[in-house]
Amino acid sequence: MGESIIFDTHRYVKRLTDAGLSSPIAEALADEQAQLVENKLATKEDIRRLELKIETAKFDLMKWMITALIAQGGLVVAGVGIVVQVLLSGN
Repeated sequence: MGESIIFDTHRYVKRLTDAGLSSPIAEALADEQAQLVENKLATKEDIRRLELKIETAKFDLMKWMITALIAQGGLVVAGVGIVVQVLLSGN
């Protein structure tokens, strides 16, 4: 992750202690919250990179699908040609 998310642990601890929690509990909660924010949340840059990967994958998939359709069309045309030849040569 290039970008970082800022989580103000001091402010968080202050709010928790102001709400009546003991300082050790507030600090433990702040540590856990900071870990979650740092390790589990995606930044805008993370999302942008993921969107780029998805767009690239969609483009690659479309190329393969078009190639497969063209190949399938070629096989159908060849198959029809063979059937026509067999039918014409049988008369």
